[in-house]
Amino acid sequence: MAEYCFEPKKKEGKNMSNLGLIIGLLPLLLNSTSRAVAVADDYSRNDFPPSFIFGSGTTAYQVEGAAMEDGRTPSIWDTFAHSGDGPGGNGDVTSDEYHKYKEDVKLMVDVGLDAYRFSISWSRLIPNGRGAINPKGLEYYNNLINELISHGIQPHVTLHNFDLPQALEDEYGGWVSPKIIEDFKAYAEVCFREFGDRVLHWTTVNEPNVFAMGGYDMGFVPPQRCSPPFGKTKCSKGNSSTEPYLVVHHCLLAHASAASLYNKNYKDKQHGSVGISIYMFRFVPFTHSKQDAKAVERAYQFLINWILHPLVFGEYPKLMRKNAGSRLPIFTKAESSLVKGSADFIGIIHYQNWHVMDDPQSLMMENRDLVADVGAKMMMLKENVTTPESLQRVIEYLKQVYGNPPTYVYENGLPMKRTSLLEDVPRVEYMHGYIGAVLDALRNGSNVKGYFTWSFLDVFELLDGYHSSYGLFYVDLNDPNLKRYPKLSARWYSNFLKGKATF
Repeated sequence: MAEYCFEPKKKEGKNMSNLGLIIGLLPLLLNSTSRAVAVADDYSRNDFPPSFIFGSGTTAYQVEGAAMEDGRTPSIWDTFAHSGDGPGGNGDVTSDEYHKYKEDVKLMVDVGLDAYRFSISWSRLIPNGRGAINPKGLEYYNNLINELISHGIQPHVTLHNFDLPQALEDEYGGWVSPKIIEDFKAYAEVCFREFGDRVLHWTTVNEPNVFAMGGYDMGFVPPQRCSPPFGKTKCSKGNSSTEPYLVVHHCLLAHASAASLYNKNYKDKQHGSVGISIYMFRFVPFTHSKQDAKAVERAYQFLINWILHPLVFGEYPKLMRKNAGSRLPIFTKAESSLVKGSADFIGIIHYQNWHVMDDPQSLMMENRDLVADVGAKMMMLKENVTTPESLQRVIEYLKQVYGNPPTYVYENGLPMKRTSLLEDVPRVEYMHGYIGAVLDALRNGSNVKGYFTWSFLDVFELLDGYHSSYGLFYVDLNDPNLKRYPKLSARWYSNFLKGKATF
């Protein structure tokens, strides 16, 4: 029945956990053609509050190109992409927004976007990870932000999206070391000081839960740290039992330190907000049994509440402490106070459902990783991988469990085979359904402030290279000028944003 299975390794038998988790984390490898229909099927832009933000997004390594120009140094993703272990291709040129940002902003204006979500390349702005600012990097981000502002488009900026400067990885191991906290805080301060007079929405770290699992448990994304028997790749270093917990701990402290600094030194003058983004899975029980229902609770505790609980309560969930024991770091009283309440908003990244089955045997393993600590098998069924209802449910989860914080749906989109065919009807149907689901959540009282489709352009997909795409615009990689072509989804989104009939 289950096409994709994710289960912890037993003492005997074949280990399916790594393969299943990798597949589960790759919405970009799934080319769903199912028709998406939300409850709110007949709606328009006018059904949303005037203050509600509609946008689209990219990230630095995926869109900028100019990887070796103007003082930029490699990030861990550059190293990974060129190592031969990546998905094929790299971000050396990709969509070349570094040189074509004015053209792209004009396309955003044509579509009618309220906002553009992008990330800053730490290694472009501060090439050594700390210390001197790169003038050319500073100039580029100032130019991009000014271009957006001059056309009435809000910049929503992410500081870290899987692309730590390689220099810091080489020096002390990057996110596994507490040294990263002060370096990230200093990097964040440069951004607040230089861009904060125009940027009002800051995301510190994108998807720390997936970053930790993929990079430090399974080892299939940079910096490729893992340990037997859990790693998918032949990792040369790492500890899958402890490092995922350690990395998230440092991500939370780095986020909270940056947020505290902003609130102390910049908020009164700049009036912005600082949040964090989480990859929000929706978990559903595989059967109607009480055991599977309990397994769903554990999945939420370990993969979602792992991030949310400290932000609201200043500590990790008790179930995590019980199952992971001393492998889970402890916040000091000062750290707990720092982390608690440190997020002005939560960014939601959502693409998929997982069905969850109880697996108590995994908790009997002497050597466990994060996945085994959940005590469950997690599966993505081939049929009905996602539905608009899934997005509505994860939005409402924040309302029901964590006090209804302000939220932005910062990533949501449909992968399709990368092609020059521009009639992406399944993507149009997907967007219509999922935007309708956001409206349902809003009508049910959720404090959701915006929706950003992934992605604005066809970009280098981190886990799929150039095999698939999510873009509203096709980018012709065979054209020396990398010409952009609007897809049907771009035209549909434009009509919706301008209040015109769409269906």
